[in-house]
Amino acid sequence: MPEAPQSILTPLTDAAIFLTVCVDPGGEDEVIDLLPDLGGLRRSVGFRAPDAGLSCVVGIGAALWGRLFDAPPPPELHPFKELRGPVHTAPSTPGDLFFHIRASRLDLCFELARLITDRLDSKVRVVDEVHGFRSFDERDLLGFVDGTENPEGGEAADAVLIADEEDAPHAGGSYLVVQKYTHDLVAWNALPIEEQEAAIGRTKLDDVEFADEDKAPDSHLVLNVIEGPDGEERQIMRFNMPFGRVGSAEFGTFYIAYAKTAQLIEQMLENMFLGLGDATHDRILDFSTALTGALYFIPGADFLDDPPAKGAAESATPAGGEASAEAPAAADADRPAPPDDGSLGIGGLR
Repeated sequence: MPEAPQSILTPLTDAAIFLTVCVDPGGEDEVIDLLPDLGGLRRSVGFRAPDAGLSCVVGIGAALWGRLFDAPPPPELHPFKELRGPVHTAPSTPGDLFFHIRASRLDLCFELARLITDRLDSKVRVVDEVHGFRSFDERDLLGFVDGTENPEGGEAADAVLIADEEDAPHAGGSYLVVQKYTHDLVAWNALPIEEQEAAIGRTKLDDVEFADEDKAPDSHLVLNVIEGPDGEERQIMRFNMPFGRVGSAEFGTFYIAYAKTAQLIEQMLENMFLGLGDATHDRILDFSTALTGALYFIPGADFLDDPPAKGAAESATPAGGEASAEAPAAADADRPAPPDDGSLGIGGLR
């Protein structure tokens, strides 16, 4: 049977919590014990509000994979590559585990996040926590609708989930790239609406995409559209959410993108930060600063339910294992003494 995926392709929600976790040496057992229990923890919270759509997706970073699992690493899993462009930089920041928790109510997200972190000790540390919210008619804090071009239905599954014929050992899985951006809203809001629209490539009020000939070469849409050999646009799924703290003038977007190939997301980010054609960088980066960056693999749900723990076979000591340890001694007792005629005692060799 194909591997059942994690709950990536759930509808957009009103709230989310994004947890980035680092695992110090010695914390691996805590993680291995937690992973199979995540489904039960989610049910213990979600069952009390079944209409709230509580879900949790967990990703594994490159540095942690080999420490946890006796399984081949996904071929495109590696530490996030810093992108240092002529003007702006996408940093690479620490992260071994990532939890994407979402629901229509923040209290459910909070309760599940609490139950998860209660299971962790000092060797498994939350290094970044962001509480996202749904803004007016799916707009980000720049005032534009975010996620309009997300694929739907079967196209969404094709864009996000690895098929058996593409990578059988990791079928049902996906790659995830996350970044935390903060925005200079004072400078952004000082721009005329026409300049804001040119930076995005869409109208602000009614969310209509500009014709290709009318798009600026450094617009966000131009640099984020990647076409395949057949000329069709290659798709990813974005579940971005605004976040912020008004008291400290923090206004941001948590960028979270899933795809069945990490290379596609990475190409979009390279276009944004390193430039493409006549564009030295994405115009939106003049008002949005990337603070974090990490890449994770999202294994299938069945994998998490019974993870192939590193060293499990060596550390297991069932009764059969004990008997096999004694077998050589028993065999030696039954083995006849070597002949005294000078032969080797194997077949007809002398």
